[in-house]
Amino acid sequence: MFHVGGARSALFNWAIAEQSGGTFVLRIEDTDAARNRPEWTEGIISALAWIGISGDSPHFEGPYFQSAYEQQHRDAAAKLLKEGKAYHCTCTRDDVKARTGSEHQGYDGYCRDRGLTEGAVRFRTPDEGVTVVEDKVRGRVEFPNSAMEDFVIVRGDGSPLFILANVVDDMEMRISHVVRAEEHLSNTPKQQLLWEALGHEPPIWAHVPVIVNEKRQKLSKRRDKVALESYRDEGYLPEAMVNYLMLLGWGPGDDREIMPWSEMMPLFRLEDVNQAPAFFDEKKLRAFNGEYIRALPREVFVARCEPWLDPSWDRSVFERVADLVQTRVAVLSEVTANVDFLFLDEPVFDQASWDKAMKPGAAEILAGYAERLETVDWNPESLKTALEEVGLAHGLKLGKAQAPVRVAITGRTVGLPLFESIEVLGRERSLARVRAALAKLG
Repeated sequence: MFHVGGARSALFNWAIAEQSGGTFVLRIEDTDAARNRPEWTEGIISALAWIGISGDSPHFEGPYFQSAYEQQHRDAAAKLLKEGKAYHCTCTRDDVKARTGSEHQGYDGYCRDRGLTEGAVRFRTPDEGVTVVEDKVRGRVEFPNSAMEDFVIVRGDGSPLFILANVVDDMEMRISHVVRAEEHLSNTPKQQLLWEALGHEPPIWAHVPVIVNEKRQKLSKRRDKVALESYRDEGYLPEAMVNYLMLLGWGPGDDREIMPWSEMMPLFRLEDVNQAPAFFDEKKLRAFNGEYIRALPREVFVARCEPWLDPSWDRSVFERVADLVQTRVAVLSEVTANVDFLFLDEPVFDQASWDKAMKPGAAEILAGYAERLETVDWNPESLKTALEEVGLAHGLKLGKAQAPVRVAITGRTVGLPLFESIEVLGRERSLARVRAALAKLG
C-alpha cells in the first residue's frame, strides 16, 4: 500500500516539477525480489494517479525499473575499483568483532590495502574532514568523515547494493532534485561521496519532516491508518487529500488552508518547509474533505457518489435527496447509510438505535402519527406540523417526538432531515413502516 508520507513527498516533488517545467521521475526500485510484485507496482501507479501524478502530464516519466540498470551499477563499481576509490573485502561481521572486541564497532578498514581481487566491494571514505550536505530544508548539515566507515556497495556475490544503485540511477536519469523523508538524511553523505567519486555534481537535497500521529509517534503501518488507498476507498476526494498533504510541513501563508492545487503549486518553496514533525490529523483531513464535498457542483457530487450506490437503486430517487446528502456527509462512504432506507423494502434494523428511540410513550407517538399520515398534505412542512401536534398532545416537543418516527422510517437515529425523507419515501411506504414499528412494540 502507498504510505501517505510517500504521497506527501511525491506531491512536493510534483510541485517542483510543474513549477520548473521539469520532470517527475517514477522509479521502481525492484532489486529486492521479496518486496517486488507487479500488483504492488500497479498499486503505486494507481495511487499516484489518484492524486494527480500520472503519465497524462508532460511532467511525468516512468515507471523505470532499477533492475534494468544493473550493468550500469556494475560498471560504476568497476570504475571505483580501478581508480582506487573502492576495494574488495572478505571480512565477516565476526572477523571485525574479533579484531575490535566490540559487537558495535564499525568496519576497521582491515582490507583497504590488502589488494584483494574478490569479495564484497567497499567504498573508501575519507579519513579526515567533514562531508557537508547543503539541504534546502535543513540547511547546512556536517557529517564528520571519521564517523563514516568504509561502506559496502557490492555484495560478495557481485550484486550492487541499493546505495550504489540509487546514485547511479539518479545520474543516468539526470536527477536534479532529491526530495524525500528526513529518515534518509543519514544516507546522504555516503551518496554525496559516491556522486563526487563518480565525477558528478550532487543533486539538490531536501529532507522533509517526518509525519507523526496524535501521540507524536512516527506514523506506522502496523499501528496507524497510513495507506493512501484506504482513504480513497473510504470516499475521500483526491483534491481534498492533495490539499491536506501539502500542508504537512508547509503552508502557503496568510493562514490559508483550503486551496486548490492550481493555487498551491506556484507558491510552494522547499525553503519554506518546516523542520518540525508534521502531525497527520485525520479529524482535520475529514473536515477538509467535507468542505470539498460541499463545494462540488451538484451534478459532480451525484457522479462521485456512484460507487457507493447499489446498481439496483433508482438514481432519480437519489437525485431528489442529493442536496440534503451533500450537506451532511464528510466522506462519500457515508452516503450509503444516509439513503439506503429509500430503496430497501424495510429499513435496516439497528438494535442500539431501536433501544435509544423506542422509550415508553413511543407507541402512542407512532400510533398518533400513523393516523395523521393517512390524510396529511404530503409536503415536509405539513408532515412536520402533524408530528408537532401529535407530540404536543403527549407533552413532548418535536425533538423527542420525532425520535421513534425517525427509527421507524430510516432504521437509524441520525440521517437526512426527517420530513424531507418521509416525503420522498411516499405515503404508502411511510405508513407501512410506522405501523410495522408499532406492531413490533406490541
